[in-house]
Amino acid sequence: MKKKKQNSLISLFFREVSLIGKDHSLLLTLLIAPLLYAFFYGSIYINKEEFEVKLGVVDDDHSRLSRLLQQNIDNSPIVQLIHFSNLKDAEEQMYQGNCQGYFYIPEGTETNLLSLKQSNVVLAVNASRFLPSSDLLMSVQQICLTIGAGVRLQYFQKSEGMSTAVAMDNVMPVNLDYRPLFNERSSYGAFLLPGLLALILQQTLLIGLSESVAGERQNLRLREWMNAGVSNGIWGKGLFYLLLFSSYAFFFLNVNYKILDLPQRANGLELGILLVLFIATLVPMAQFIGSLFKSQLVCLQMMAFSTYPIFLITGYSWPHESLPLLLQWLANLLPTTPFIAIYTRMVQSGAGLWENVSAFFHLIFLWIFYSFICFVRIKRLLINLNK
Repeated sequence: MKKKKQNSLISLFFREVSLIGKDHSLLLTLLIAPLLYAFFYGSIYINKEEFEVKLGVVDDDHSRLSRLLQQNIDNSPIVQLIHFSNLKDAEEQMYQGNCQGYFYIPEGTETNLLSLKQSNVVLAVNASRFLPSSDLLMSVQQICLTIGAGVRLQYFQKSEGMSTAVAMDNVMPVNLDYRPLFNERSSYGAFLLPGLLALILQQTLLIGLSESVAGERQNLRLREWMNAGVSNGIWGKGLFYLLLFSSYAFFFLNVNYKILDLPQRANGLELGILLVLFIATLVPMAQFIGSLFKSQLVCLQMMAFSTYPIFLITGYSWPHESLPLLLQWLANLLPTTPFIAIYTRMVQSGAGLWENVSAFFHLIFLWIFYSFICFVRIKRLLINLNK
């Protein structure tokens, strides 16, 4: 009996291979799309950081301090300064999109700073584009604080006769030691790419397998597929996808991560266990979704449409706890939510698999849940066919 069960799983595995070989849509989705998307989307963010973001500058102070500020800002690899003679021209160029903001140094800046008065400079940025405005703010703010502190340090040393240590205590009574961990350069690409590769793995599996199941219904092959029993049918078909996408996961972690220069700090065995569990959860989920459709084309369209919403609500691009309550409940039904919570901590910070036990058992629960509802759904379809 056991041998017969094994043989049925193997025969269903090769049956799926044969079906995919005859279906150009499945071939494209399963054998080309994962690698194409991984390399294409990865290449977009391969530099990970922006360089030479254009920033207009208007200098009405014309002092040694203003020239020092401009020199240091222009030396930053993130910023490229464009000089304007007046504020109106700088504003106009920002509105036209020729620069992402402007830096204005008003008259009397150096004089006020040397006399220990408040000295204001203006940084206006186009916040409709998040990355350029954030990068400009971080770079210019750091330079202004550093140069401002240096000028005041010299003032206390020369005018008040203070030693360097005492003058430094007066200039910076509280010193912030800022140390970004795991993503040391705070780059957007290093943050986005690990989750993006996981999403590509998930969506190509969901689209391909659900489309395959919809094809079984469309071509009236449901009885043929389930000839060896519902459980055997589900996991016989799913075995091909489990092996294929486990191979893709291994490839991404060893090839794409290296090409994209992404950190991989996880224990290999623990990460492998997590990925196999994640893919095993997606297999019955995809088959349940596919069983809801009688048309491969409609199934493909619906699943392709779901990609971006799934990415948005799983807690990667936006904190899970900040979502509306209804969306939080919906997100908890997606395997991506607990998987991403564990996966990102493992690959980026080197956390262990058991350091987020609740998310791990959440993923196991979803595997049981989707296996159950997939079994019930297909059983009901078979009953309806026999009526």
